[in-house]
Amino acid sequence: MEQVDTGSSRTPLFSGGLDARTRAASVEVDGARIAYWVYEPAEVTPETRTILVVHGFRGDHHGLLRVADQLTDMRLIMPDLPGFGSSAAFAGTGHSVAGYSQFLGGFMAALGLGADTVLLGHSFGSIIASHFVAANPGAVAELILVNPIAAPALEGPKGLMTKLAVLYYEAAARLPQRLGLALLRSQAIVRVMSVTMAKTGDKDIRRFVHAQHSAYFSSFADRESLLQAFKASVGSNVTEVAGDLTLPVLLIAGEKDEIAMLADQYKLAARLPDGKLEVIPGVGHLIHYETPEPAARYIRRFLKDHAA
Repeated sequence: MEQVDTGSSRTPLFSGGLDARTRAASVEVDGARIAYWVYEPAEVTPETRTILVVHGFRGDHHGLLRVADQLTDMRLIMPDLPGFGSSAAFAGTGHSVAGYSQFLGGFMAALGLGADTVLLGHSFGSIIASHFVAANPGAVAELILVNPIAAPALEGPKGLMTKLAVLYYEAAARLPQRLGLALLRSQAIVRVMSVTMAKTGDKDIRRFVHAQHSAYFSSFADRESLLQAFKASVGSNVTEVAGDLTLPVLLIAGEKDEIAMLADQYKLAARLPDGKLEVIPGVGHLIHYETPEPAARYIRRFLKDHAA
């Protein structure tokens, strides 16, 4: 398992057993070479399930590792989405919500993942996962959305900042390549983003969060696919398809989330035919980094309650 050195830490960030559970692989889906990682259960139990994990915008599989570390009784499969991490960009297909949804279907077919699979999406991954489920009823058994994007990003109090971010990505895509990449990979901009989102008061975890963003936030295939993916991330949301999510759905929200605001999570939960909302206090949009223990506990309890 690839990790970032965060210096001496008194906070146990990982249990130490994840390396032994990890297997890296790749598969071709619709002409794109996709890197993925499998985290096998430390012990198979009657409650062991296979969970397909979809990461957020500009992330890759590293972002959910602390959650995988906590779910020692589950089998997790984490691909780097096309255009991010170690996966190639789509060839001839737009990096849209529909394109990523189609990719999920192809990826599941390539790995032989059946209808007993659990689908988990974080942030932008929550949009992809929910739209895939809405378009493919019966494809998975349960849906788990962490920090789900529940409202339009281009509207409301966040609308202006989102529009400015669109201009940032458009400018970076149009500038000469060297300047555009420098703008996108600016460590100063990445650090400002990281500091803004981190809510924990634990210095070791904050150091870890910043190191993760510094190492992996700039792992993307090219500027154009990144721009397309960003526009997809702010142009859609989970609530658009909430009524079509008839399977059991778990929402895990952060009390202090300024990107996926808590008030919108309650509205989304009310629109789900079979939904449950769990709120983790004191955390924002980085549940996967800052509070993996309660997130894993909610996931385990939800799957136990909906065991086949």
